[in-house]
Amino acid sequence: MKKMVVAGLGLCLAGCVTMSGSYKVTAVEKDGTPVNVVMRAEGSSIYSARNAICSAHPGATVSIVDIATDKELSSESPYRCK
Repeated sequence: MKKMVVAGLGLCLAGCVTMSGSYKVTAVEKDGTPVNVVMRAEGSSIYSARNAICSAHPGATVSIVDIATDKELSSESPYRCK
């Protein structure tokens, strides 16, 4: 039981650390046409931004870029909408 609590706490902390900062969320359609949307998301709200784009543009590819470093968030991007 103690190991499960420690493991769960470790996963939570790892997720919190990973999802801090400001991100730019953009997308392109299946055919490569840019989606006319650019969103700014803070921390874990990248998932809400990504899901909103995917809801409106199924099949699009979403990119999430860290605004401070101008680097793609490799653990979450690019993401193919279903």
